[in-house]
Amino acid sequence: MLTRRKFSQLLLGSPLLTSSSLARAGTSPSAPAQDMGRALTQSRDLLIKGGTVIDPSQKLHALLDVTVKDGKISQIAPDIPEDGSRSVISAKGKIVTPGLIDVHVHVFEGVGPTGLNADQYCLGRGVTTAVDAGSTGYFAIAGFRQYVIKPSATRIYAMVDIGARGTLMGLAGNYSNLDWVNPQLTARAAEANKPDVVAIKTRLSKEIAGSNDLEVLKRALEAAELSHLPLMVHVGDTFSPLPEILRQLRKGDILTHCYTGRPHGPLDANGKILPEMLDCRARGVLFDIGDGGPHLSLDVAEKCIQQNFLPDTIGTDLGGLSYNGPVYDLVTEVSKFLLLGLSLDQVIERVTLRPTRMFDFGIELGTLRPGTVADVTILDVREGNFTFTDSSGKKRAGRQKLQSTATIRAGKTYVNRSDDAAAPIGSRAEESRG
Repeated sequence: MLTRRKFSQLLLGSPLLTSSSLARAGTSPSAPAQDMGRALTQSRDLLIKGGTVIDPSQKLHALLDVTVKDGKISQIAPDIPEDGSRSVISAKGKIVTPGLIDVHVHVFEGVGPTGLNADQYCLGRGVTTAVDAGSTGYFAIAGFRQYVIKPSATRIYAMVDIGARGTLMGLAGNYSNLDWVNPQLTARAAEANKPDVVAIKTRLSKEIAGSNDLEVLKRALEAAELSHLPLMVHVGDTFSPLPEILRQLRKGDILTHCYTGRPHGPLDANGKILPEMLDCRARGVLFDIGDGGPHLSLDVAEKCIQQNFLPDTIGTDLGGLSYNGPVYDLVTEVSKFLLLGLSLDQVIERVTLRPTRMFDFGIELGTLRPGTVADVTILDVREGNFTFTDSSGKKRAGRQKLQSTATIRAGKTYVNRSDDAAAPIGSRAEESRG
């Protein structure tokens, strides 16, 4: 895993370019490596020209140009002339969206087995905003805020895990000692670290909670009530049946791993959606993918989607155990749902607009509306034959794969050069991953 220092050096070497050099394909960065700080802070005018803008917040899907001034979206219209623009990016043949939002990542880099470098695996792959899903509990959230949130170029928010340790020492048996599952201390830490903290997190699988899952859920709900925040609940192979858990969730709470193939999943023995899942949706509970490697069955997802039970958000659960497959990054995860039949507009909505309804970010994100912060993602929709893998190792072939090509975060431009995560069938890259 790359350290933050090494990744910064990688950015300096080539992926971070000025927007003017982006427009001149094949050229080297115009600024020397030592000018990285200036490149990250200076404002510049930018015109993104000729792309297909998909912005669900404005119900837009059209050929439009987008301009940026002083870190904010200044105009969105057809055929904006290049005159007066300090920098121009050609997005011809590409998709231009609000900056992608991943509601489920683990980015406490260097602490525990799950943390990744957010700037490499989020911003470097099309994600401008990411929510860390409980990598830390109450005793370390202030450190996460100081040493991860503040210095990262990626905009990061956090959930506080109901277990004091979070994922710092792994997950097995994390809630076995209920003395470390303290709703009052969790709520106090969440309050003290707002607005960066946007939710409480709990994990109820047997290997984590054992037979205490309902007691842990009770304490997590108490922490969420005390801190006036939503609760994200991790399920899959719980000790208690899923309906017993679902009945306790409130409007605005989030069930993650909603298409798990592990025991106590969303389907009954006949492959039908559990009535309690439908009841939850009716009262405003939200549903996130949270693939993470072990938590997405493409077969379960397909059956749910066929019954019109679509996810609210497509969070990756990206971390140290999934960045090298089967998750890779958010655009690969989104591509799996193109394969399962969602439209391009539907998947973009679930990584732009809908996350802003799940969490209170304190600023207006997920939109290209003039006057809002200039977070923009530019995507290629590649055609071909690509393989996608789920938690059981089952592979499926898809004909489309999204690829991030550039990201604008608060008006600053980054060129994305991520690995080709879903390799063409029969390629050397696919063979090397087994």
